[in-house]
Amino acid sequence: MEALDDSFTTDRVYEVVAGADGFTLRETPVDPPLVKVFPDDDEGFDGLHVEVAVADGLVRGFVAAGVEEWNRRLVVHTLAVAPGHRGAGVGRALMERACAHGRSLGARTAWLEVTSVNAPAVRAYRRMGFELCGLDTTLYRGTASEGETALFMSKPL
Repeated sequence: MEALDDSFTTDRVYEVVAGADGFTLRETPVDPPLVKVFPDDDEGFDGLHVEVAVADGLVRGFVAAGVEEWNRRLVVHTLAVAPGHRGAGVGRALMERACAHGRSLGARTAWLEVTSVNAPAVRAYRRMGFELCGLDTTLYRGTASEGETALFMSKPL
């Protein structure tokens, strides 16, 4: 799973626009396209439920999620699909399996965080039924993702 390429390229990002009563997302073109490569995750997946998609003996995608007992929320920590398999339903199937696991443990909501520059993932999560529920303009401060906005998305289970 660690060898799976979870980078992405996009010609659009989401700009967070502040208004008098809240925030909205505005899809904005970028030229040249943005290429994002995530740093290695040193935390691993200890204690998380992991579902893996395998084809031809190779990992094509995986999801890692865990249930927070105090609020009965399934937190999706990572969803990654190999570039050649994106758009084919692998991510949706993995997310459905993770959500089913959460429901089996009594989770009422699925929740995730995604960077505002990952427009392909935001669109995919919206198609899976997730909605924007919050954001953090400071989460990535002091990291390689500084300047990006963390978007929080959720959906009822």
